[in-house]
Amino acid sequence: MTDLAHIRNFSIIAHIDHGKSTLADRLIATCGGLSDREMKEQVLDNMDIERERGITIKAQTVRLNYQAQDGQTYELNLMDTPGHVDFTYEVSRSLAACEGSLLVVDASQGVEAQTLANVYMAIEADHEIIVVLNKVDLPAADVERVKTQIEDVIGIDASDAIEVSAKTGLNIEAVLEALVTRLPAPSGARDAKLSSMLVDSWYDPYLGVMALMRVKDGVLRKGMKVRMMDTGASHQVDRVGVLTPKIVDVPELGPGEVGFITASIKTVADCQVGDTVTDDRNPCATPLPGFKPSVPVVFCGLFPTDAASYGHLRESLEKLRLNDASFHFEPESSAALGFGFRCGFLGLLHLEIIQERLEREFDLDLITTAPSVVYKLNMTDGSTMEMHNPADMPDVMKIASIEEPWIRATIFVPDEFLGPVLTLCTERRGEQVELTYVGNRAMVVYKLPLNEVVFDFYDRLKSISRGYASFDYQIDHYIEGDLVKLQILVNAEPVDALSVIVHRDQSESRGRSICQRLKDLIPRQLFKIPVQAAIGGKVIARETISAMRKDVTAKCYGGDITRKRKLLEKQKEGKKRMRQFGKVDIPQSAFIAALKMGDA
Repeated sequence: MTDLAHIRNFSIIAHIDHGKSTLADRLIATCGGLSDREMKEQVLDNMDIERERGITIKAQTVRLNYQAQDGQTYELNLMDTPGHVDFTYEVSRSLAACEGSLLVVDASQGVEAQTLANVYMAIEADHEIIVVLNKVDLPAADVERVKTQIEDVIGIDASDAIEVSAKTGLNIEAVLEALVTRLPAPSGARDAKLSSMLVDSWYDPYLGVMALMRVKDGVLRKGMKVRMMDTGASHQVDRVGVLTPKIVDVPELGPGEVGFITASIKTVADCQVGDTVTDDRNPCATPLPGFKPSVPVVFCGLFPTDAASYGHLRESLEKLRLNDASFHFEPESSAALGFGFRCGFLGLLHLEIIQERLEREFDLDLITTAPSVVYKLNMTDGSTMEMHNPADMPDVMKIASIEEPWIRATIFVPDEFLGPVLTLCTERRGEQVELTYVGNRAMVVYKLPLNEVVFDFYDRLKSISRGYASFDYQIDHYIEGDLVKLQILVNAEPVDALSVIVHRDQSESRGRSICQRLKDLIPRQLFKIPVQAAIGGKVIARETISAMRKDVTAKCYGGDITRKRKLLEKQKEGKKRMRQFGKVDIPQSAFIAALKMGDA
C-alpha cells in the first residue's frame, strides 16, 4: 500500500515526432522498470504497425518506482499518449486519469498545431503542466526562441522549462525530480465506498478482456464482486495487477492508483470506456464524470471479399472496438458487395490503421467503400435525417436541402510555403478566418468543408510544405451546400461503393478524374467497357476501356474480302452478346486509388 502523498499520475503530451515515446523509454530505463536486456526502442508501442510507422496509436500506461533525492520512494504512473490528430480521443481519456502533464516540445521545431490542441485539453482537465524541451543536442535546436514561442502562443510560463535529450538521456533525472516536486498528489479516501474509472480496455487471447482502472476512492481487491454502473453488469474480479510495463500481480489497488483487472468479462458490451466501477454490495452514490463520447467524422463500408467470412469479420470488429473505443460500426448490406459493416472513424489515418489491423491481426480480406462524412438532409415534408452512406440518398425530389459538416482548421506553416497552402485551402472551398505570425511561421485558421478534407488534404498539405506544415482541426457546425450525388457506372451498372457526394461546381472535374483513373485501373476484357459518371440520369463524363481483340482473320490468306468481313461481323455479334451478360470485376486496389483526388 502506497501513501497518497507518494503517488504521481501524469501523461506525456506533444505533437507527432517530438519525442514522447523516446522520453517514456528513458524514464522506464532510469527507474529500472525493465532490465537493459529487455529494453528496446519505443518499448511502449507494442503493435507492429506502431513500430513500423514510428507513431503511437494506443495510449499506454506504466507504473515506475522512483527513489527521489529526499530519500522517499515515489510511485509514478506514466501514460504515453499519441500525437496524431486522429487519436485525440486516446489523449483525452489518458488526461482524465491524471493530475499533471509533461508537455514535450521539440527544441528545433517549436510549437506545432497538435501541441496547442493537446495543451488546451490538459488545461481543460485542470492539469499542472511541466514544460520539457526535447532534442536540445541537435545543431538546429534554439532553446530561447522556443521558450518565447511557448509563452507567446500557448501562454504558459516556460522560464523553468527542463532542457533534455531523450535520445542521449541528458537531464532525465531533472524530469523525474520535477514530477515529484511540482505535480500534485492525487486525492481520495481509502475508507470510502469504491469508485474507480474504466480508462481503457483491450482483449488478451489468454486472459480475455483486461480493463485499465484508475481508483478514485476505496480499494479494489482480488475476489471482490464489482458492478459497472453504466451497463449494470456485475463481475467477480479474478486478478488485480499493474503494468511495469510487464504484467505484475498485486493484492489490491488503493485510491490514486492505476492498474488493471480481469474479471472473466465475456461480452465486449459490458466493458465501456469511461464507465464507473464500484462495489456490487456497497455501491457509491453517483458515477464519476466520464469523458465525452467520441464522435466519428468519417464513415466507410467494410465488406469481406468472401461472404462466408462475415461472421469472422463481426467478431474481429468487436474485439477491435474493445481495444479502440473511438471506433463505431453497424451492419449494412449492398447490392454489389453483399453483407458488411458501416464503420465510423475519427479520420483517414484511423481508417487506414483499423483496416490494416483487421488484415494483419485477424487475417481478413476486405473491400473498402469510399469514405464519406455525415450529411443532414432536410426533407420537403419538414423532417430531417442523417445520411452516412451516399448510396442511401433518397429521391432528389423529396429533399429540400442538404447540410454538410464544416471544420475549423489550424495550420502552422513556415512563411515560404504560405502561398501554396492558402491556394490549397481555397481550392477546397475554404474560408480564411485569421492569419497571424509567430516568428517566421504563419498560423492560418480556415473554415473548410469536412468532405474536402477527408480524402487526401493532409497528404497534399505535407507535400506542398515539404513536411513542415502541421494541421489540427475540430468540427465546427453544419452549413447548407449545393451538393449532388455523383454515381459511377461501369458497363451501365452502378457501382455503389464508388458513389460520392460532391459540390455541384466540382462534380464534372471530379467525375472526369474518377473515370480516367478507372480506365487505367480496370483490367481489359474481351468486350468494350464504358465507364461513366452520372448525376441522376445525366451522364457528365465517360471513358471507354477498349476490348482485347482476337485476330479472327488470321487464317484467311488472300481470297475474297467478303469472307473476312463475315468473320469480323460474327465476332462483333459475339462481343455485343458478351457485353450484355459480361460481368466486370473491379480489383480492390482500384476502389481506393480511384478516390484519391490529388495529382496522379
